[in-house]
Amino acid sequence: MHDYTRTTLFIDGQWVEPDGSGAIEVINPATEEVIGSVPDGSVADVDAAVAAARRAFDPLVSVADRQARLDAVITAMEKRLPDIAETISAEMGAPIRIAQTVQTQVPLAVARGFADALATFEFEERIGNSLVVREPYGVVAAITPWNYPLYQVVAKVLPAIAAGCTVVLKPSNEAPLSVFEFVEALEDAGLPPGVVNLVSGPGRVIGERLSEHPDVDFVSFTGSTTVGSRVGELAGQTVKKVALELGGKSANVILDGADLATAIKVGVGNAFLNSGQTCMAWTRMLVPQARYGEALALIEAATSKYSVGDPQDPSTRLGPSASAGQYQTVLGFIERAQRDGARLLVGGAEKVRDVGYYVAPTVFADVDPDSELGQEEVFGPVLAVIPFSDEEDALRIANGTPYGLSGAVWAADDATAIAFARQVQTGQLDINGGKYNPAAPFGGYKKSGIGRELGRIGFEEYLQIKSLQLPA
Repeated sequence: MHDYTRTTLFIDGQWVEPDGSGAIEVINPATEEVIGSVPDGSVADVDAAVAAARRAFDPLVSVADRQARLDAVITAMEKRLPDIAETISAEMGAPIRIAQTVQTQVPLAVARGFADALATFEFEERIGNSLVVREPYGVVAAITPWNYPLYQVVAKVLPAIAAGCTVVLKPSNEAPLSVFEFVEALEDAGLPPGVVNLVSGPGRVIGERLSEHPDVDFVSFTGSTTVGSRVGELAGQTVKKVALELGGKSANVILDGADLATAIKVGVGNAFLNSGQTCMAWTRMLVPQARYGEALALIEAATSKYSVGDPQDPSTRLGPSASAGQYQTVLGFIERAQRDGARLLVGGAEKVRDVGYYVAPTVFADVDPDSELGQEEVFGPVLAVIPFSDEEDALRIANGTPYGLSGAVWAADDATAIAFARQVQTGQLDINGGKYNPAAPFGGYKKSGIGRELGRIGFEEYLQIKSLQLPA
């Protein structure tokens, strides 16, 4: 078995011994075995990393230098993607074919999207007698989750580099190993010391210190709404910028006249991707009451294709939950949904494999839109099916949660779907199966967050705006 033990942090261009001697164990959720560990960092480690990032920050770094850095990073990262895919599968249970595609190839496409944005971006414009210039924000704290460990890091670190910022990166405790490999790629790319620094450790120590640190200019956080709120609270004490990409309870709305079979097949796949551990998953499926019975039969048939299995088997579509804690959280949601009166159509809380944190793909019918399952993010392979009477009812249900991150609309034609989508309070919607676009902005309405990631608009988050009023 591969030993993934890490004993050093990356600060100021060097792998250095941490301030403390503790370690955080990383467990393979498919085998429940410890496969490695990372340093349990301290406030002193954060302070050293922030100081290095501050020294490395050059507000006048040229666009040409940034482009060279970005190109070198993308080349170095691409070489390591096969190894990173194996690591992601081991540390958080992603099926190997998901690890080799969504978990690694999507981040590569996102990285190239930032390079394209930088190549065509206009950093100065004239507005009347003013010269408006865009400058790097400064020192960025990037705090990332475990569900898509490489993608989440790329979506923050690459635009920061492109903008001329410097970074202190804090990975999740559940899936930090692939992030260490990504930072090794940054080292291969020859970035100047201090441009990107890595400190692992508990959120209540590392994340809180980064959020409140007076020398951090911008905190970009992806994770739960509860923790995001805390990040915003701490950052507000020093009046620093925050970007928060938080939870979701996205609706997959299938309007009357839509291709029901296609909408359900795609919708079930979306809900169960990455074992349901996707912030933008369509976890509520809204179907017309008149076609409810037909829809449930199609959902049941589609779900049968998502049996759980060994992540290392190329045929596996559904791996385990990423950790013991997440596994227990998902089981709790399933058990409470049954008590709340939702009808269990497929799956449930019964153990499906002797070893590993596996949850059966689970579908509930007759879900009350106002129940816990209709309102709260599960972050597991659990789909809530909700019937609606007409489009007005569907819109009320779709907008009736505290979240607004993603979703989908299916209709007889694109114009009908777009007209409905314009009324949905969410940051991104797929129209009749429109494909993922890594250059399109992504982010949330309501409690799903603040700010946008990806592409040109995500890149702009890392730039300050200055107006120079010129003499006539």
